[in-house]
Amino acid sequence: MTGNIRTFILMAAMTALVMGMGYLIGGQGGAVIALVLAGAGNIWAWWNSDKAVLNQQGAMPVTRQQAPELVDMVAALAERAGLPMPAVYVLASEQPNAFATGRNPENSAVAVTQGILQALSREELAGVIAHELAHIRNRDTLTMTVTATMAGAIAMLGNMLMFSSMFGGRDDNRGGGLATLLAMIFAPIAAGMVQMAISRTREYEADRLGAEISGQPLALASALAKIARMAGRVVNIPAERNPASASMFIINPLHALRMDRLFATHPPTEERIARLQAMAAGPWGSQ
Repeated sequence: MTGNIRTFILMAAMTALVMGMGYLIGGQGGAVIALVLAGAGNIWAWWNSDKAVLNQQGAMPVTRQQAPELVDMVAALAERAGLPMPAVYVLASEQPNAFATGRNPENSAVAVTQGILQALSREELAGVIAHELAHIRNRDTLTMTVTATMAGAIAMLGNMLMFSSMFGGRDDNRGGGLATLLAMIFAPIAAGMVQMAISRTREYEADRLGAEISGQPLALASALAKIARMAGRVVNIPAERNPASASMFIINPLHALRMDRLFATHPPTEERIARLQAMAAGPWGSQ
């Protein structure tokens, strides 16, 4: 099963969760209203998510005059990837990390931390930027924005269902008390798990395509190892304040001691590195 098909199935599951929660609250009408509200939230996020995430992370735009090597690297890799030049941002965090955002390739941005600029070699940094450009080319930034919005909608509907049942507004014919209780408890958890599954699927594909764009899968593998090793030692305060954005980073930015690591938004770094090493050792790597 390809990554795109798997993502489509998982997003369909997320949509079904939204409609199911709406149905428990208000029957067929509630299911339709829930779907409409989730759609409206996605439209808002589609237009504003890039600005919101960049502001949350304290990202500052940089020009070629301010960071010529970085901007020239992004420009060269974007041209190789067949993409328009994205905006380039730098985050003040000392934690090595990076992310991409934007509703489409024409309105996209690549953001890197001060920490990653200091920690990685030129080849490793190119691999990371290529990975983020792969997310832009695959429109993963939009996919993750939609799933995050729908996950939030499911959590909100769970709260509404709880208050509805507390004040006698629930119709027992729509599933009974046990079904309502299970929905309140497990639907938000299931939504989070679907969101994580989509994120993990997209990370593997971005690693593969990013390695092709940069032409150096081993450099990206080395970068992932360094970032994973160092990220847990440095607290990324903006990311800690906005944990919903964790899935956007190349490596989970949340601190190693946080319970969030039990629900990791990224696949195991060791597996990602192994896939890149196999890619380098295979027919592609000998080209």
